[in-house]
This record gives sequence, structure tokens and C-alpha cells, in this order.
Amino acid sequence: MDEPEAALSPMKQMAMISRIHELCNDQSQFIIATHSPIILSYPKSTIYQVNESVIEKTTYEDSDVFNVTRNFLNRPKKMLDILLD
Repeated sequence: MDEPEAALSPMKQMAMISRIHELCNDQSQFIIATHSPIILSYPKSTIYQVNESVIEKTTYEDSDVFNVTRNFLNRPKKMLDILLD
């Protein structure tokens, strides 16, 4: 799947994780390209991150998606000040 979050609200992304889990328990596998920290959080996933020309395995907490989102949500005013100055 290529960026399934593009058409999904955060609530629907969480529902998607639940459905993925059901399907994985029935031996399904998925390859998902995503920028969604919600979808990326699936606990049975193997996460690869693309940086420039390097593809590397990473953890959820070490991923750019997680860190950028966490930093923004923890300090939205400061991040907006940086972005809008």
C-alpha cells in the first residue's frame, strides 16, 4: 500500500491497524509506504527508513516520522514560530 493515510482520518487509521492485525493473524503480510505515525506504530512491523540514498532498518521511536510528529505535537507554538518566521 502506498500512503493509505492520505484518505484516512486518524480514527480510520487506527481502524486500519486493527484490520491489518486481524489479517496478519491469518498469515497475511503487508508492505506499506507511510508517513503516518499511527500506521507506523503497528507493533509487529519491521520499519525501514529511506534517507537520501540509504535504506536502513529502524525502530518506531527512532524513526523520523515519529520524532518529527512528537516534536511538533509537544511544542506546536515553537514549531510554528520556526516554520513561519
